[in-house]
Formats: sequence, structure tokens, C-alpha cells
Amino acid sequence: MLKTITSRSLQSAFSQNSSQKIITRGYVQQHQTRLFNIGNIVKRQRGYEKKELLGYSMQEMYSVVSDVTNYQHFVPYVKKSHVHSKHNNGFKADLIVGFPPLHEVYTSNVTLKCPALVTSECKDGRLFDYLLNEWRFSPGLKDIPQSCVLDFKVHFQFKSLLHSNIANLFFDLICDQMEQAFVAEARRRYGEASIKSHILSAKRS
Repeated sequence: MLKTITSRSLQSAFSQNSSQKIITRGYVQQHQTRLFNIGNIVKRQRGYEKKELLGYSMQEMYSVVSDVTNYQHFVPYVKKSHVHSKHNNGFKADLIVGFPPLHEVYTSNVTLKCPALVTSECKDGRLFDYLLNEWRFSPGLKDIPQSCVLDFKVHFQFKSLLHSNIANLFFDLICDQMEQAFVAEARRRYGEASIKSHILSAKRS
């Protein structure tokens, strides 16, 4: 059964982070609708960071995020994903991404540390000057084993000004859809979350 955690109980459970304001997903989304911000169009470097309490275990979320082979089936804008060059700490993956009307290919080097960390860095240099995705998982509430805290960040800079303009126009929407897609996939695989998700902090640059 889905448990409802109040802001008061969360603040107590995460007393070490008492300076962080706990906000609901709905509140954040209200501030993510200004897609056509002309000031952002000239920005080529973008960053997004979020800390969130989720109703799934570290292992469950790690299994979803590290399943790059199946990204094409559940991650928005990923049209194809192919894993190759496996090694002890991870693998390389070729991904075709689509930001209508464009479709581009890039290669990422994925590093894994089960069940705590998944990082993905772009190495080929054709589409991005750089791209870093990092997913960190840590224990959630002590009395709810099926919970974890997700620290997610993405930083990137496109080589092309055209790609930058397109990404900037839809940056907030894309970030939100991407993160929610992994939670939705966890729900599909493992059932309903043990608790309602709570955003602990969020920052865009």
C-alpha cells in the first residue's frame, strides 16, 4: 500500500539536510512551463541537478538506470540504444536521439558501481563538446527499505548552435520527462511505489 509521508516527517528523517526545502513535484512543475525563454536561447552550456526521495530501493532504481540496452523502449527521445565494448566497470553505448526534426548519434562511456552509481559521459565529440549524466543512489527512510534517495545531474554543451537552441527551448520539459520516465519504468517492473516521491532540492543552470 502506498504510504503518504508528510513534510514534517521527512524533515525529521533527513535532519542532516534540514536546510533543504521539501517541495512537491507538482509545485516544481508549475515553474517549468516557461519553455520559450529568449534569454536561454543563447546559452550553450546547461545543467540540471535534482535530489529526490523515491519509493523504490537502490537496487531497483539502479537496475532501471543501468539498463541502457532498453532505453529505446522507455526513455523519451532515445530512438535506438546499442551497448558494446563491455568491460569490468561498464560499457560503451551508441544512442540515436531525436529532438524533432533532428536525429543524431552519439557514443557514451557508461561506468557502473552497483547499486550506488551510474555515470554516462560522451566521448566521441561529434554532437557534444561534453555530456555528463550521473545517477547516485543512497538509502532512503530507515523504516521503509523500499525507498532510496536519488541524486541526479546532467551537464552538457552542444557543438552546434542549432542543437543548443532546440535543446534550450525544451530544456525544462525534456529534463522532467527523462527523470519521470525512469520512475515510470520502475513502476512497470516492480509495481506501485512504497511511498510518494518527494523532491528534496532542484537546480537548473
